[in-house]
Amino acid sequence: MLYPLDNGIREVKELSGLWNFKVDFKNEGFEKRWYENPLADTIEMPVPSSYNDLTTDTAIRDHIGDVWYERIIFIPNGWVNQRIVLRVGSATNHAVMWVNGQEVARHKGGYLPFEADITDLVKQGEKNRVTIAVNNILDWSCLPSGEIKTYKDTSKYPEGYKTQETYFDFFNYSGIHRPVRLYTTPKSYIEDVTVQTDIQDSNGVIKYSVSTQGDIASVKVSAFDENNKLVATSKGKNNQFIIKNAHLWEPGNAYLYSLVFQTESEQGVVQDRYELPVGIRTVRVAGKQLLINEKPFYFKGFGKHEDSDLHGRGMDEVINVKDFNLLKWIGANSFRTSHYPYSEELMRLADREGLVVLDEVPAVGMCFWSETNTVFNEERVNEQTLEHHLQVIREMIKRDKNHPCVVMWSIANEVATNEEASEPYIRAVAEETKKLDSTRPNTIVHTMWPSVDRVSQYVDVICLNKYFGWYSDHGKLDLIEKHMDKELLEWYEKYKKPIIITEYGADAIAGYHQVPAVTFTEEFQIELLHQFHKSFDKHDFVIGEQVWAFADFATKQGLTRVVGNKKGIFTRQRHPKSAAFYLQKRWLGKNPKW
Repeated sequence: MLYPLDNGIREVKELSGLWNFKVDFKNEGFEKRWYENPLADTIEMPVPSSYNDLTTDTAIRDHIGDVWYERIIFIPNGWVNQRIVLRVGSATNHAVMWVNGQEVARHKGGYLPFEADITDLVKQGEKNRVTIAVNNILDWSCLPSGEIKTYKDTSKYPEGYKTQETYFDFFNYSGIHRPVRLYTTPKSYIEDVTVQTDIQDSNGVIKYSVSTQGDIASVKVSAFDENNKLVATSKGKNNQFIIKNAHLWEPGNAYLYSLVFQTESEQGVVQDRYELPVGIRTVRVAGKQLLINEKPFYFKGFGKHEDSDLHGRGMDEVINVKDFNLLKWIGANSFRTSHYPYSEELMRLADREGLVVLDEVPAVGMCFWSETNTVFNEERVNEQTLEHHLQVIREMIKRDKNHPCVVMWSIANEVATNEEASEPYIRAVAEETKKLDSTRPNTIVHTMWPSVDRVSQYVDVICLNKYFGWYSDHGKLDLIEKHMDKELLEWYEKYKKPIIITEYGADAIAGYHQVPAVTFTEEFQIELLHQFHKSFDKHDFVIGEQVWAFADFATKQGLTRVVGNKKGIFTRQRHPKSAAFYLQKRWLGKNPKW
């Protein structure tokens, strides 16, 4: 799915801003057909944003079910004879969209875009009404997974009392989280572009495929360098060309060429144009290493969340830029999109800044950490879940396949891979990922132990989340190195694949200090990280460390969470804790592994 661009032929109209908003407390909106008429008794709600933290009403923050958004739009007169598309960057977790009371799109999944051709439903010079119903309920058929718990004992609970149960450690923020846009294309247009790159000697090889709709006679491709100098041309929907003495896209040193795809009619008239930033780079796993441009790469960075004060999970370019500046300041070269695909705006920024990304599907919450209570069964993670999982993989790869920053697909996080039924499920997801994109390695992020894992033969790289000294042997820092050594060696001996530690860390409340260190102090966070690093540095098959987490973030309420998860190296307001300076010294210093 191509990102909307304004280029003189195509036009884009932003619909961000204040929308009419209504919480469907009785979940009656569909039955009463609210979409047929303007919404009544609304409040104003900014888009993009999470609605949960923006009022003073607990019932709104914790609402389970539908909320409704509405906005009046106008179609410019200049858009006559153009194809008009309405696009939503993401709506969490399910959405139905109407234009002038007519349904135009349904989407399941809260972290990827959807769109609809509304050309025949809108009128120039008149008010056109867009209505979007967003539902935040999670069940076992969707990603992330969850379930609604209904309390039947009316002697203790009000009649109909229910809660949303989730099995992941972040708040189930809801709303329209990414920009809503109108954009145009010609009636005959470029539908999609796929680009793959290679390196031969000092030359860059760019292979491309263009899909189109309508009556198109020819496709021309022009490549421009960062000085806007034409460096190569090609023709045809499927072809390749060479850029001599190419500048490579490298971690920390990004270089982007601009590929301009142009379609023409039989008469040579330009019909459509799309410009795609392209970074020339290769990535592959070789033995104990991951190679980018045939150079060993060591991941230094974090798991993150799209999470900030007030905005919740709403996309914010200010936060994106601040986060990237902090990543560069601390010496990080990578991050994982834990636990869902991040905004397209963030991915485009990573392309430009040269940050390496592990792109993760929102398959989180599929584990009970129990030998008797299973997840993979007919009532929970089943064929319906798998069908949705595969669809989300397809949508994520379709959206992010052309980003040079993406070097690996993560197909799930902390799944019960000890269960027998997990093996065919994960195999199907891994095989579909490889079928869709064979140019990148894939991985699954583990919390299980190597002795019980059933699925890592299907991935290229093993990723581990380990919390020795925190969730196990809490506070016993002297045991971390021994436990980590043992587990790393067991994983490598079983699969002979490179390993990234994608989560490790400890909660630290900013401003809490004590010597000797105790849990929740800033000193303890540093000492725990140091004990892990002593193990990582011993093993040549360890190819990365991504601390959990970049910044403190919101979670559901619980006795183990003090106004959210405090494992951040930065506070939720992006202020550094003491561990930030420790990591900066480590990551910017000299280490033989990187």
